[in-house]
Amino acid sequence: MLVPYDFLAPNRIVFGWGRRAEIGSLAKSLGSRAFVVSGSRTLETNGTIDELCRSMQSLGVTTERLATQTREPEVTDVDATVERLLSFGVRDSDCVIAVGGGSAIDLAKAVAALATNRHGDSVKDFLEGVGRGLTIDRPPLPLLAMPTTAGTGTEATKNAVISSFGPPFKKSLRSDLMIPKIVLVDPELTVSLPRDITAHTGMDAITQLIESLISRRAKPIPRALCWQGLELALPAMFMLSRDLEHRASREAMSHAALLSGLALANSGLGFAHGVAAALGVHAKVPHGLACAVMLPSALQLNHDVAKADLTEIGRRLGRWLIGLPKKPGADQACSDNVALMRVQDTIRSLNQYFHIPSHLSELGITREQLPAIARSSRGNSMDGNPRDVSHDEVLMTLERIW
Repeated sequence: MLVPYDFLAPNRIVFGWGRRAEIGSLAKSLGSRAFVVSGSRTLETNGTIDELCRSMQSLGVTTERLATQTREPEVTDVDATVERLLSFGVRDSDCVIAVGGGSAIDLAKAVAALATNRHGDSVKDFLEGVGRGLTIDRPPLPLLAMPTTAGTGTEATKNAVISSFGPPFKKSLRSDLMIPKIVLVDPELTVSLPRDITAHTGMDAITQLIESLISRRAKPIPRALCWQGLELALPAMFMLSRDLEHRASREAMSHAALLSGLALANSGLGFAHGVAAALGVHAKVPHGLACAVMLPSALQLNHDVAKADLTEIGRRLGRWLIGLPKKPGADQACSDNVALMRVQDTIRSLNQYFHIPSHLSELGITREQLPAIARSSRGNSMDGNPRDVSHDEVLMTLERIW
């Protein structure tokens, strides 16, 4: 029997190479004035952001450049950007356009929500676990999200992750109302990504696909999306480790990242993301890098309770990575232990190809920080892990890979 479930997704998804040319008509369907939040210095320098603004203006959409966000947004970033937006005066015909990575899109989502929900003094009042418990009650300004990286999937989620370093926390602003109205994914924009950003964002997407697949809150539609996403992402990342401009792989990763966002928004995540948030708070480790470092440990920690799915990934890997036609029974011949080892070996190989560290000490983390990181690993992501993980287990895992 299938258990009852809900599935939330953007109203419209527009995907394809070069489809950024359609941003004018898409923005016009949302409003007549667009507040633009960008997140790529490269796209600003090479004129892409200006080109996008001209496309909107040519169809009668006024544009206001609101912010450029190149790091994960903090409480002060959100509050300052909301204040700037409000200084223009909010109208019913306004919308928000986010062009950038997860940081820019998260900032835009938070700003769009707080522009219409003014019953708090700061975004902190709305954040899970640290604020005053305020909620997003009114629909945010309509948002078009246009990712320029292939990893976070935040273009398809209902939350924005906001950080603070005094006091230290990394929490979500969350509401079903915050899912972007339109998602515009143009994989061509990811070709200019440097190797490290390609690696970190790509491993973030793979981590999200695996954790959503095995989450204790996993649901049928997200699980189906996870299987397709993994089939796309794993061979694409191996190819990109050799050729960053490989078009088919850039397209595959953009689509896989989108699927990972749809999956996590509906099924949740797990151990790797729980610890990754804490690594960001206590050591400012970039989110995707933290996920990549923690994924092998998450696989090991969950291999018993998620054995069926993880062994199935292992059995499919030969076909996914080599591209040979599936032969009846060929992928099922190995034992469960061999299949589990294939998954671990594949993730470790990808990390090695992209020079991702295997030890926390290589990230500049001291042993003295580990207890605080373990304590901060609790939250919505860890709650989705397929089995309960005690504080001592988290700490022991961190010490083992330190």
